[in-house]
Amino acid sequence: MAEPQLSVRSAKARDLAHRLARRENRSIADVVERALEAYEERAAGREPPAAFYARLRSGADTDTDIDLDAIIREGRQPHSGPEL
Repeated sequence: MAEPQLSVRSAKARDLAHRLARRENRSIADVVERALEAYEERAAGREPPAAFYARLRSGADTDTDIDLDAIIREGRQPHSGPEL
């Protein structure tokens, strides 16, 4: 079965994809997929996972530190046991 193809009518986009693929030693499809994924992340306003974990490691958001044990204790309710 043939792979699906993406048709690009822009000569500039085609040339750029070819140039990036040669420079990074990747396939054109890989370059286009990665570029579209990066665009989707920026457009959706989500932070990429690598940036999120780097920010956590740096301690930049120390004001958002929470005590998970305290939150769990607050939500606990004793069970009355089985009804016989």
